[in-house]
Amino acid sequence: MNETPALPVEEIKDSKSGLEGNASLMDTVLIAEDDPIFRRILESWFKRWGYCVTAVENGLDAWEVLKKEDAPQLAILYWMMPGMDGIDLCRRIRARDQAPYRYVLLLTAKDDKQDVITGLEAGADDYLTKPFDVDELRARVRAGKRILDLQAALMRAQEALKFDAAHDRLTAIWNREAILDLFKGEIDRSRRNNDSLGIIMVDVDFFKKVNDTHGHLVGDVVLQEVGHRLASGLRSYDSVGRYGGEEFLVVVPGCDALNLVVAAERLRRRIADQPVDTSAGPVPVTISLGLATVQANESGLIDREGLIRLADAALYAAKARGRNRVESAPVSRAASQDGG
Repeated sequence: MNETPALPVEEIKDSKSGLEGNASLMDTVLIAEDDPIFRRILESWFKRWGYCVTAVENGLDAWEVLKKEDAPQLAILYWMMPGMDGIDLCRRIRARDQAPYRYVLLLTAKDDKQDVITGLEAGADDYLTKPFDVDELRARVRAGKRILDLQAALMRAQEALKFDAAHDRLTAIWNREAILDLFKGEIDRSRRNNDSLGIIMVDVDFFKKVNDTHGHLVGDVVLQEVGHRLASGLRSYDSVGRYGGEEFLVVVPGCDALNLVVAAERLRRRIADQPVDTSAGPVPVTISLGLATVQANESGLIDREGLIRLADAALYAAKARGRNRVESAPVSRAASQDGG
């Protein structure tokens, strides 16, 4: 049997303290320990410290837990376990190179210097020799928690940077570069699958008048709401981005000319049917839309710039014919050149 540290009777009582009902808000820890008494003690300590605990009795069960996408980021592993020992488990964790990082504290009765080196080289972050004091364990866990908290902060910062790089700051939809990249990706997919592809160029009607009448802050609110309504009116696999100024580009994969008109009319009504609420009061807004499609049998001829030129020409026609309307470019093989 493993050597177990002595502790007061009250320390081994299972005090839930109402924490398990909020497991999603708690830190999580995996405890892998084959001694049932010591495993129970560790569970009690970690629950008292505010952790949601998953406890297993062998290395194979621990590995099954750690392979899951929502696995605990903190793992307390005993060196000597049936099935797979702590050293082999550490090696598997590091070989998997899983994100986010898993912090591993290795527990053992081995206290030889070479054993410490072996454990750390296998991938353990820290090492604690039995018997140990509960306060020392908690201090080491706190050190690991600081590292995990730092990792979480860095990951949030990275995600924020990635979002900012691909999204328009005002409207929070895709920016020009990102929507054009998505458009290029849909062109490649359409070529592979011999599928149709449509795009919609959108322009906010008389936007300069909105700015001149109500000011640029109100104009910003109008653009934000237009972007939101466009995005919320699309299918999950469609995309919309701010192309520039008051112009938006909508990419609609797998959509022929007739269905693209239906989709565009739906977007037009989403904008026109309800004024935008602003600090200056309700502001009526309409949009003009220019459509261009490449049919499935012509997917090999899609050219990004050529298709945008067709949609731009259709948008110009919509504005010339009174605005607040949808116009489609003629489907023309001559306008499509293989160049992506």
